[in-house]
Amino acid sequence: MATRRTAMLAVVAAAVVALSACAGGSGSKDSASKSGSGSGSVKSIKLVAAEYSKDNTAKFWNDFATKYKAKTGVTLDVQVVSWNDIDQTSSTMVQNNSAPDILNLNVYASYAKDNLLYSADDVLSGSVKSDLLPAFVKSGTYQGKMYGMPDLSSARALFYNKDLFTKAGIAAAPKTWDEFEADAKKLTALGNGTVGYAEPLGPEEAQAEFGIWLVNNGGDWKANGKWTINSDNNVETLSFLKKLAVDDKVTQNNPGKTNRTDGAFPLFASGKAGMVVGFSPLAATLDKDKKINYGVAPMPTKDGSAPQTYGVTDYLMAFKKNGNQDAVKAFYDLYYSPDEVNTFIKAEGFLPVTKSGLQQFSSNAGLKVYLDTLPNVHLTPTDDPTWDKVKLDVQQNIGTAVSPSGDPKKVLDSLQRNAEAGS
Repeated sequence: MATRRTAMLAVVAAAVVALSACAGGSGSKDSASKSGSGSGSVKSIKLVAAEYSKDNTAKFWNDFATKYKAKTGVTLDVQVVSWNDIDQTSSTMVQNNSAPDILNLNVYASYAKDNLLYSADDVLSGSVKSDLLPAFVKSGTYQGKMYGMPDLSSARALFYNKDLFTKAGIAAAPKTWDEFEADAKKLTALGNGTVGYAEPLGPEEAQAEFGIWLVNNGGDWKANGKWTINSDNNVETLSFLKKLAVDDKVTQNNPGKTNRTDGAFPLFASGKAGMVVGFSPLAATLDKDKKINYGVAPMPTKDGSAPQTYGVTDYLMAFKKNGNQDAVKAFYDLYYSPDEVNTFIKAEGFLPVTKSGLQQFSSNAGLKVYLDTLPNVHLTPTDDPTWDKVKLDVQQNIGTAVSPSGDPKKVLDSLQRNAEAGS
């Protein structure tokens, strides 16, 4: 996910459309499948990991590699790649028959479909499998087997500027869309460049921004195994986001081209936005800067019903290679020990993926709004091999719906057709 996305949880994947056609790291799909059948022994394995932060990611994995070598005698070759490049880098590696042993990415089902990956039955111990939160086991499962092993998670919530709320005469965070819209107008009316809501529907992670709004209007990406991108509820949701931008003018300019990390978040952190959808890494940045007096609340819902939480998890998937099975299993055994997985998650400012981690993080009052709903979080359909293409399509096109000439229904109809065609 990237704090990218997330996190959530994320970026435009220039070559992600090639994922479903990839060949295995040991040759063809068939040879890759067969090559993983024996555990054997290897002297080294390779990890390609996404960079969540410049300060923590490489340091953690290099320290981890030292511990792994001491425990197993096997060298862990670490390559950390930015979220801007990892989709291209990893897909090229697989296409060139040089897949890493372990890949940290936010999609996996295309590789599982091509029979390139170990399942949890092959490489996870029983104690690790039983400790994983069910929501992430489900999201990592393709055709009845788990292939996507979660490394960390994020969940979204509404961040609001308490000082701006006070100036605008707003007593509490909105609980309905009508209240949200009214509050956004009051905040924008403060002037001096203030916007009521920083709305990022640009290509970085448009699917997450739209996703948290759609689940709070009874919508979803899929239902009963079928794509529902252009459902009536989802059209209503995207129309509401367009209304905020075009009719009410309570967002920043060009929300359809605004990203989170270089657009919406900085706007909120500078005190120029009254509200933004954020997650725990944003809170960590705000706490460090100590410039914004902010609050975090559940998302408002269309009708005031129970708020829903939208989340993201990324995965550590393992490619089948001759003789690497024992080394891969040892990697997971070490990573999912509480001292490792929870240390990584804490350093990066994300949320746990294990039951033991949920208990450990429960003492952090700042994470309560996320942790309370994490076990039942709404996740993107990463278990569908088509999702990687759908995600890219959403990232590149949904922002056009919130321009003055945009047509939310037409955009969602197109996304629906493309999703169905790719399934």
